[in-house]
Amino acid sequence: MLLAALRPAAVRAEPAGDAGAPLPAVVVTATRASEPAFEVPAAIDAVRIDPAGSDRLAVDLSEVLGGVPGVLVRNRQNRAQDEQISIRGFGSRATFGVRGVRLYTDGIPATMPDGAGQVSHFNLDSAERIEVLRGPFSALYGNASAGVIQLFTADGADPPEWRLGLAGGSDAAARTSLNWRDRFGALDSNLDLDRFRTAGYRDHSAAERISANAKLAWQSADGARLTVLANTLSIPEAEDPLGLSREEFAEDPRQATAVARLFDTRKEVRQTQGGAIWEQTLSAHQDWRLLAYAGRREVTQFLAIPVGAQASPGSGGGVVDLDGDYRGADLRWSWRSAPFELTIGTSIEDFDQQRRGYENFFGDLLGVRGVMRRDETDRVRSVDQYAQLQWTPAEAWSLFVGGRRSTLAFTVADRYVGTGNPDDSGRRDYTATTPVAGLIVRPHDDLRLYANWGEGFETPTLAELGYRSDGGAGLNFELRPARSHSSELGAKLRLAPALEANVALFRADTDDEIAVATNAGGRSTYRNVARARRQGAEASVQAQWSGAWRLQLAATWLDARFRSPFLACAGTPCTTPSVPVASGSRLPGVPRLSVHAQLVHGDDTGWRWRARFEHVGDVPVNDIASQSAAAYDVFGLDLGYGLALANGKLRAFADLDNLFDRRYAGSVIVNDGNGRYYEPAAGRSLTVGLQWQWGGH
Repeated sequence: MLLAALRPAAVRAEPAGDAGAPLPAVVVTATRASEPAFEVPAAIDAVRIDPAGSDRLAVDLSEVLGGVPGVLVRNRQNRAQDEQISIRGFGSRATFGVRGVRLYTDGIPATMPDGAGQVSHFNLDSAERIEVLRGPFSALYGNASAGVIQLFTADGADPPEWRLGLAGGSDAAARTSLNWRDRFGALDSNLDLDRFRTAGYRDHSAAERISANAKLAWQSADGARLTVLANTLSIPEAEDPLGLSREEFAEDPRQATAVARLFDTRKEVRQTQGGAIWEQTLSAHQDWRLLAYAGRREVTQFLAIPVGAQASPGSGGGVVDLDGDYRGADLRWSWRSAPFELTIGTSIEDFDQQRRGYENFFGDLLGVRGVMRRDETDRVRSVDQYAQLQWTPAEAWSLFVGGRRSTLAFTVADRYVGTGNPDDSGRRDYTATTPVAGLIVRPHDDLRLYANWGEGFETPTLAELGYRSDGGAGLNFELRPARSHSSELGAKLRLAPALEANVALFRADTDDEIAVATNAGGRSTYRNVARARRQGAEASVQAQWSGAWRLQLAATWLDARFRSPFLACAGTPCTTPSVPVASGSRLPGVPRLSVHAQLVHGDDTGWRWRARFEHVGDVPVNDIASQSAAAYDVFGLDLGYGLALANGKLRAFADLDNLFDRRYAGSVIVNDGNGRYYEPAAGRSLTVGLQWQWGGH
């Protein structure tokens, strides 16, 4: 009845003879089998990446994931700390990198086995799509999986095509990219080179990033497919302006805090990784897939730790020097015979890291590498087994069940042992079984109702295990993994060929939530809080009409609270938590409401414009909620023109962001021990660009 009432109205809204073109079908692989997102009993979105038709800088995930409900990607305006990503409130505590969310590029984890991840090597220029899975089903991906973000590189093109992109704008931002896509018989390729430089919106925030990405695939006549992947990233230097206090933010959001210049805070990164995927069809009913990969990541970061704290035994110093090797494999077998589909797999992930720490001073000179203060080898190994079964006894409904068994071993070998600094070596093992179940009902061709439930877990990362809150020697192996129990109800509707809507209600209860315990000497230690809850609702609408008009709306309401009282830190330094936090207090860093809207008119050729709006609610910046970052509303507008040439396309664009020059904190550093919680967003900024594509269609 509802669909019957809505569909004619939607059709009548179109001018006669000019009905909206159907929205493209979205196929996803979140359940490890390619199927329409409409048929998956979970909240999942696939964002199509089209560099040839994009009117943006195309450097950050925040540029493309704003329209996905439940996901908050916050640009720190700090290339030394990566973007801040949270899904349904998980990951908001991350002060650097990404926590609580599993990240993948072409199946290769960008999240290490301990749950810490980064996205600086995600290459948007060569990508085809990004899939975002939220809720209980993400537990099938293992540790730290409140959600999953996967980037997929596009296949080669036939006929071959070249793309040259040039873009630049405010704060001396400049990006150059070169992409080649080809297909020759059974072999196809996608090769990309990309360089980005900026002076930074804030003082002391200049950065340079150079990346290369390659995907080669070979398809045999008997159904086998071999895909070879390679990626390299170089960040020669990214200056770190650090966060600002409330007073500094009010005075001048473009400034860097004084100690950032004093200690010359900065970061260098080098990463190279490669992998191969072999897929073999054995029969009409079964196939298997093997992924193997290896990589190395080297990071040097200069921090603003007080000199006295750096010089004390066991301090770790103020320069972090990490050399990490990672490797892994995933073997998966799938079988299909109506009404069943079964997938069974096993994976192994191994991460070895040489961690050294040095003083960030030498004599009277600050900002230079000095005496060694830490030397250890960290290793995390994960061995998992997983299975999932889909049963479709009738066209009207399907049942999904699955589970994953994870075994993780954390080992630390301390080689920096001496007077006043005892041996901190140790080992801690974690195991978890995470079941999931989902039901999808099909009462109408254009309506899907679903429900799912699952359990998840999140171990402490190596950084969170680094120091004991009681100040004693050794690592914080008493820190327990957080365990969550999640449920979700949702509906997916096709109200017309060019009008779709999704709604989801969700709740996640967490035991042993990981939170900050103490802040002293530039170091944070962590402990468990008994209970927390994140619950809310998501809604999204996509519409297309009159050929060239497109509307996208996404909204998330999220109530995230501690469900048990505890004592928290206030002020700095803080070695003993003493301020009561009551049950029902909000989790820091999580807005109650976020809204994204955009309206687009035009196509790849001719004029095209896009208007954008984003609202993010206020967020407390620490556990005791002594301060908050204000809510903000931001508008953007871009304009482009595409010209069809005899042998390709030429496109020019101009993108104006933060149209009304709103001053706001784009992200916050939760529980910062120095009270520098605020990371200012850029003011009004302009980007202009040109892209030339030759060859292709």
